[in-house]
Amino acid sequence: MEAGHRGRHVDAPMATKKTTRKTPEPTLRHVWLAGLGLIAVARREAIGAANDAVGKLQAARQQAEALAGQAQRDVLGRLADVREQGEASVERFSADVEARLQPVLAKLGLKKPARKTATRTRKKPAAKRTRAAAPRKPAAKRPARRSRA
Repeated sequence: MEAGHRGRHVDAPMATKKTTRKTPEPTLRHVWLAGLGLIAVARREAIGAANDAVGKLQAARQQAEALAGQAQRDVLGRLADVREQGEASVERFSADVEARLQPVLAKLGLKKPARKTATRTRKKPAAKRTRAAAPRKPAAKRPARRSRA
């Protein structure tokens, strides 16, 4: 024998045996194990899909809340602007109506005439006293008109 080879002859061909494996026929045990494997894989996939869906739902909810909050802030800001404009318009309208009614109310004796800022230093002569007007009598009621049909 040569050095480095133990118990083998280098020149001797190795015998190769071809083994043919036959696929065993499925038995009830094989079917049972395959079913258990299928159930385990399906369960794992379902849990993963459910977790993904929960994550997507939470992200969508957070995005919806952010959008709703932004929309609410926008609407409240616009309402505040409209309210300020409305209040300013009402104040101008009220001042205008009051200024126009001032002489009428003063003539009726319901309100003292508004004092305007004095641009003149002269005093007006005292007004003559006039007799107060007698209260008016209520108007007589007229019979209702009949419409022609």
